[in-house]
Amino acid sequence: MNVFRALFVISIVVSSAAVGTGDKVSLELYYETLCPYCSNFIANYLYKLFDSGLASFTDLKLIPYGNAKIAADGTIKCQHGANECLLNIVEACAIDVWPDVNVHFPFVYCVESLVYHHNYTYWETCFEKLGLDASPVADCYQSGHGTELELKYAEETNLLQPPHEYVPWVVVDGQPLYDDYTDVISYICNAYKGSSLPSICEEPSRIKLKINLLSGIRRLKSNLIQSEHRGSNSGK
Repeated sequence: MNVFRALFVISIVVSSAAVGTGDKVSLELYYETLCPYCSNFIANYLYKLFDSGLASFTDLKLIPYGNAKIAADGTIKCQHGANECLLNIVEACAIDVWPDVNVHFPFVYCVESLVYHHNYTYWETCFEKLGLDASPVADCYQSGHGTELELKYAEETNLLQPPHEYVPWVVVDGQPLYDDYTDVISYICNAYKGSSLPSICEEPSRIKLKINLLSGIRRLKSNLIQSEHRGSNSGK
């Protein structure tokens, strides 16, 4: 079996289990294709959703636009140049052509793994590696539909509240993770309200984070109470 396909077989099998859409944790990734931090996150962290089966408990949305800007003439200018604009559109087209995350994420993962290893010029090999037909993505790009998708992603990115400060910008259930995005698995585990989570959520590091979060909340409450008490005393 192809190594890229094999990576996601477990996820596809687990995804067949009944997990209601309303029970899933929302996960949005705002990124740009040639950003080294983005490719590192996708290739070394985000793939664990699929490797662990946690993807079936997550509503993952990829938004490949990042820090691009729309020029006065309506063209899109990308932070890392024309090649990034090309790959942003290619990945946007892949997401549009194959809306099933179990299909388009392996493609994005393949491309971003090449970016991470400084071999992104070989991105077209990902079609063959995954047994995917390249023609629908090529049609999307050449027809201009890919640019329309990017303009839609531009609007979504620009409407973020709070606004994104950098990429990758990772949002779990509407809350940005800021610099803690590499611990996205723990945040998904803690946000999920259902039952029967994968074993990855029971790892000591996940339990430790949950304890730390609860401790942090308790400290915050204690500090607020102390501040109110001091304010009350100073007013006497």
